Amino acid sequence: MRSVTYSMGVSLDGYIVGPDGGFDWTAPEDEVFRFWIDEIRGVGVHLLGRRLYETMLYWETADQDPSLDDAGREWIELWNPLPKVVFSRTLTEVQGHARLASGGLAEEIERLRAEPGEGDIAIGGATLAAEAAALGLIDEYQVMVYPVLVGGGIPFFARDERHVELELVETRTFGPRVVYLRYRVKR
Repeated sequence: MRSVTYSMGVSLDGYIVGPDGGFDWTAPEDEVFRFWIDEIRGVGVHLLGRRLYETMLYWETADQDPSLDDAGREWIELWNPLPKVVFSRTLTEVQGHARLASGGLAEEIERLRAEPGEGDIAIGGATLAAEAAALGLIDEYQVMVYPVLVGGGIPFFARDERHVELELVETRTFGPRVVYLRYRVKR
């Protein structure tokens, strides 16, 4: 069965964006970007909330940017053809290899798990991930921790006071700045 993974960059105090909506502190250094390129190879479909979808739209036309390096071009080759499902109450259309979700999150994940296919079901966006977590649908949490305290904003983990046992399955340090943590939900 395909695993559901939630992965994002996060501040040390637990936020994916700061109180001003900024997340420039997550701009990946070369080694971190290479890690994300390798990770996206294991994804079969990506579920996104509206805000993350709109942020990632940059990549739909980034190949026209003359300053784009080889790693950026490699990301585009993997990201753009990847099937994406966008959850939004306000969007009426999406671009590229994306489609708007036709059902609720649980129904979409159940359908995607039942389909033949390779790769994980990745979730991006804290609001969407919080809903998946509340429904017990997340199998792994992948956290790229940055050495910054932002003091508020959108938290990586929902503050729903739900107890979930996790098992640490991988750690990795990138230079002197960034730590990657991968946890599997104990079932």
